Amino acid sequence: MIGVDGDRLAVVALDARRAQDVRIAGAKAAHLARAAGAGLPVLPGFVVAAAAADPEAHHGDSELRRAWGELSDQGARPLVVRSSSAHEDGAESSLAGLFETVLDVHGWDAFTDAVRRVLRSAHRVPVRQVPDHGHDGAARADMAVLVQPMVRAVVGGVMFGADPLTGRYDRVLVSAVPGGPDRLVDGSADGVRHHLTRHARLVRTEPAEPRGSRLLDRGRLRRLVRLARLAEREFGGPQDIEFGFDADDRLWLFQTRPITAMPTAPPRGARLLGPGPVAETFPGVVQPLEEDLWLAPMSYGLTLALDLTGSAPRGQLRRLPVVTTVDGRAAADLRLLGAAPARGPGSAFLGFLNPAPGARRAAAAWRTGRLRAALPMLAVDLMADVDRYLSELPPPEEMLSGRLFAAVSWGRTVLASLHAQESLAGALLAHDSGATAVGEALAVLSEARAAEPDDARLVARHPVLLSLLPPSLGPRPPLPARTAWAGVPRGTAALPAREGLRLRVRWVQEMQAAMVCETARRFTAAGLIDDPSRVALLRWTELTAASDGAGLPADLPERLPRPHRPALPAAFRLAAGCPVPEPGRGRGKRPGQGAGGGFGSGTAWHGTGAPPRHPVLVVRTLDPAYAPLLPGLTGLVAETGSVLSHLAVLAREYRVPTAVGVPDALDRFPEGTRLSVDGGTGEVDVVRVTAVADPVDPVASVELGDTVDAVGADASGTEALGAGQGGAEPGARESVGRQSVERGGGASRAGTGSVERGGGASRAGAGSVERGGGTCRTGAGSVERGGGASKTGAGSVERGSGASRSGAGSVERGGGASRAGAGPGVPPCSRDGGDGGDGCGGDVRGPVPPDCPDYREGLAS
Repeated sequence: MIGVDGDRLAVVALDARRAQDVRIAGAKAAHLARAAGAGLPVLPGFVVAAAAADPEAHHGDSELRRAWGELSDQGARPLVVRSSSAHEDGAESSLAGLFETVLDVHGWDAFTDAVRRVLRSAHRVPVRQVPDHGHDGAARADMAVLVQPMVRAVVGGVMFGADPLTGRYDRVLVSAVPGGPDRLVDGSADGVRHHLTRHARLVRTEPAEPRGSRLLDRGRLRRLVRLARLAEREFGGPQDIEFGFDADDRLWLFQTRPITAMPTAPPRGARLLGPGPVAETFPGVVQPLEEDLWLAPMSYGLTLALDLTGSAPRGQLRRLPVVTTVDGRAAADLRLLGAAPARGPGSAFLGFLNPAPGARRAAAAWRTGRLRAALPMLAVDLMADVDRYLSELPPPEEMLSGRLFAAVSWGRTVLASLHAQESLAGALLAHDSGATAVGEALAVLSEARAAEPDDARLVARHPVLLSLLPPSLGPRPPLPARTAWAGVPRGTAALPAREGLRLRVRWVQEMQAAMVCETARRFTAAGLIDDPSRVALLRWTELTAASDGAGLPADLPERLPRPHRPALPAAFRLAAGCPVPEPGRGRGKRPGQGAGGGFGSGTAWHGTGAPPRHPVLVVRTLDPAYAPLLPGLTGLVAETGSVLSHLAVLAREYRVPTAVGVPDALDRFPEGTRLSVDGGTGEVDVVRVTAVADPVDPVASVELGDTVDAVGADASGTEALGAGQGGAEPGARESVGRQSVERGGGASRAGTGSVERGGGASRAGAGSVERGGGTCRTGAGSVERGGGASKTGAGSVERGSGASRSGAGSVERGGGASRAGAGPGVPPCSRDGGDGGDGCGGDVRGPVPPDCPDYREGLAS
């Protein structure tokens, strides 16, 4: 009658003891039977089970019709027919929604059809769940059918006796919708989420409800929390519960099962970690030797910088590494580095309002004042040290093995010093120049790519290109194939101190990679390893022990490379070694941190496939690999990162509005979403209608006209630029940001607040003032007067004629040619055998190990 043999079906009342046996009634019915026996509010009903599973039960078509008639009042009352498989609602796997459920069943024929549908859905069980899946009857034998009255719920939903996202057992999570819970569980409705304590105190509601139209008032919430606690007591753990309130405000339990995939909660006081501050340097998985060579010195250098500035207790810095690895990916302590959401105004390290106690703060302020004055020359000395050492190294294949190890060891020491000074320069020195190593590399690449298509020779000739590539002991990734015009290369000597230090970090890393690769080649030739790539699986202590004759670890052949892992959450805490994402704390709009570039709008794009017409790039981390895309962007949004990162600084150069630290940006702004980005405040808003002007290349060449002015700065305050303070002749054409005003012949491109007068070609930074003829190129904030050609670094002042080049903070007066500051970029010994480039002249001090007491004293003085 129902497509199966009625004599093979048994009917078991839900309140019978046998109904609590999962082997007879299935998991769903057995759990409800047990809950009913404990006094929980469960609807009456019966279970249609296999007769073979319960030989003592009544079976046959007549028994089934009798049970249906009693429960439905001979068809007058609608029923719910649901699956109850032995394989669902388990502690390890719920198989939620996999099997059939039929609601609002009226009449005998509809009932028998619903039973048939539920039994047929038994074959949907994955074969791994069925011990004997080779027989067709195995899955059906494990399927029972649960039959209960249909309740017209006015409010229904799902309740978790613990928070399944954060692993907090002191929270109860309730989601509710009007009507029954079916719209919530099938995903057709989001519902209102209530976060409660185990004492029914409401923590927050998402989204907020109007006071007069709440689905769950305080009384209902208290009853739900009490139900969750009773179910947990009965079943021995927090439960996933489906519930409903009927028209008489009675609470009914429709389903209960263990919460599956419950994460381990982070211990109290666990550190807040995230990839943001280090993801741009190490965007992928790092192998053990890479971690020891590059992350350990970075962590030590940042620790030293934090200690010198008094930004954290010294005991805490000794106890916890600032940078670590999680699942093979680099992560940093967000609280220590000031990259976490601020608890109050100005709490970040980079903002330099120190939360330290008064005594330590006073001592740190004294050291910081002296350090700010001494840091520029210390940075110049350190960069000169590095340049000289690298330029004196012969090719790796010509070096003895002992010298290879010595060079790698020197690199670990000097990397700590470079990272310490680089972070201090970012915090203490004025950011008066927009020049970056990545910007210089893009300018070099756009000019040199046509003449040299080979990446290896190109990098050997122009080592600044290494700033476009992450460090690796494996094969070097390719350079961008084509880049837009990115201006004229100025040379690495024109970079500000922080960027110069960053570039040396990358050069030292590349030198170490070349030495390690040569060492691996020699190990392979000696038969110590079978594949040179396996050397990356060693730790630094194991490699140095091998150099002393101790041999390689016996388990090295069994070691496997760290596999690719998904990107880490923007902010998380560790629980049993696993990252647990930190829930967003903001309400309403959650702005990030403005990184400059003005204001823009366009269409969200995640960086894959063809970009839309006016793309706003939305990414998880500020990976330097996105640098070639910047000229065509109308905005940049990142979930993590620093306003001082390479990509953020470069975005400001291109006048791309940038916001970093925007929580859940990839989820909140899917591709195709129209966005507006405020680089000043960090706010990113979804807009319905947006007019986006065509992007203007800030460094594009202009061939027509008598005067050419290009000023690379944020395009705000443009009203002062239209008339040029009387300096523009009638008919001149001036282009500011993405707005242009045509006035006469000639072309002009200017940034914020600049004033230009006179003829000739000029390029100046923000706030510069130029007067007179000739060709002039200046950094931000410089003042030039007179004729002749001039190139200066940040903060320099030049007067007189002649050609001049100066480093950061220099002052030049008079004529003639002069060069000061750090020497030109010196390429390391590359893995491709390239050398080239000249070193920095002069007698400078050699590197001092960062763990030497003299180093701290010298740095602070």
